Amino acid sequence: MNERIAENIKPHPSSFRDPSGFIFEQNGSVYRQINLLYKEHYDQLLSSGLYEYLVTRKLLISHNEAKDVGTADARAYKIIKPEKIDLISYPCEWSFDILKDAALFTLKIAIAALDHDMILKDATPYNIQWYKGKLIFIDTLSFEKYEEGKPWIAYRQFCESFLSPLLLMHYKKADLHEMQLAYPEGIPLDITQRLLPWRSKFSIHTWLHIHMHAKFGKRNAGKNEQHAVVSKKKLTDLIMSLQTLIRSLRFENIRTTWGNYYEEAAKRETYLETKKEIIKNWLNELPPLNTGIDFGSNNGEFTKLLTEKNIQSVAMDIDPVAINKLYLGNKESINELIQPLLVDLSKPTPSYGLNNTERQSLLERIHDRGIGLHLALIHHLCLGKNIPFTAISSMLNDCCKYLVIEFVPKSDYRSQILLSNKKDIYDWYTEEIFEKEFSGYFNIRKKMSIGETGRIIFLMESKRN
Repeated sequence: MNERIAENIKPHPSSFRDPSGFIFEQNGSVYRQINLLYKEHYDQLLSSGLYEYLVTRKLLISHNEAKDVGTADARAYKIIKPEKIDLISYPCEWSFDILKDAALFTLKIAIAALDHDMILKDATPYNIQWYKGKLIFIDTLSFEKYEEGKPWIAYRQFCESFLSPLLLMHYKKADLHEMQLAYPEGIPLDITQRLLPWRSKFSIHTWLHIHMHAKFGKRNAGKNEQHAVVSKKKLTDLIMSLQTLIRSLRFENIRTTWGNYYEEAAKRETYLETKKEIIKNWLNELPPLNTGIDFGSNNGEFTKLLTEKNIQSVAMDIDPVAINKLYLGNKESINELIQPLLVDLSKPTPSYGLNNTERQSLLERIHDRGIGLHLALIHHLCLGKNIPFTAISSMLNDCCKYLVIEFVPKSDYRSQILLSNKKDIYDWYTEEIFEKEFSGYFNIRKKMSIGETGRIIFLMESKRN
């Protein structure tokens, strides 16, 4: 065995739970080791036609078997190299309809597996990712040979990870970003049962998959439930029942602070048009860029300026309605270049899991993109959240090489709203200090007023090599 190559293997911190194999990095590429333990199931995945069925329909990430990758692990059966995903996201960063579609997508995969005499052993949202404008399943090792009469081992996981948050959002008409972060492996059924309104029991599907499921789980706590005999027909009926319930769920009639932002902004004479024209001109002057971030995207009005330049873009916003609108619009138009994420920039997703390394923080995942848009956002972070310019500029410097950022003065109508119910302690919030603090990390290449609004837009370039 070539020791030099073996030493280059870096097992991924999130890839320790499944004895079937693990993900590792070698020479900058990502691979997955399939262990001998999983040999029978992997061979079945290929010989049954399930792999080909899923890949040709773009439901499962494709892979090549790697022949020239060294491994010192005696457990190895195969090494595969999957297609690369640009950015891994987490369910706490998804809007309602992203999670809903991911749930239905998982059930579609489960039905396909049964049709090929296999079963989905994992039903976690982390196995669904964003790829070329669509959802895709990324865990090749989540399939096992179907055994007649055996229940679906991933049923509770699916209900807690997908169904619980969807039902709570449907009935409570509220976003669960914080709660999903508190329960990264899914909201326990007994908690969901207590939080759902009594009227939810009138839905036969909700009663079955949540209320009865939770009650059964309590009654059989500590007991082995694997003795239950469930036919393939019953498994299929169970999955179809879940599909029926999830398709009926809605996140409607929710009014949030920024859900209708552009409808209001459009009333300000020429503001949006002038800002767009400035940014378009600056993008034309920059060298070709591959990746970008819109840090306050709302429904993606300005993110599309990046995609017009063929820039793979992450569109993030704190508003669940705005991000949901962006997702649904992209789904309809199949914009492959925009990935919408629900993010609070004042407290972006932290690293979590085992040793706080199992799941990377958002800032680690979006590190070093080509360009960032930070438009009409600085006053919310500074005046609304008391975050100093230095902290913002340091974060943005790590995230992007070029930065287009809009400074909103304290005299602006929107700034005054933020200050209306608090003491003005922001003597440092001035254009002069803004430029000085950002100049510690960025070279200011251009600066322009946005019409008569008093707002200033800057084009900056990171000083880091």
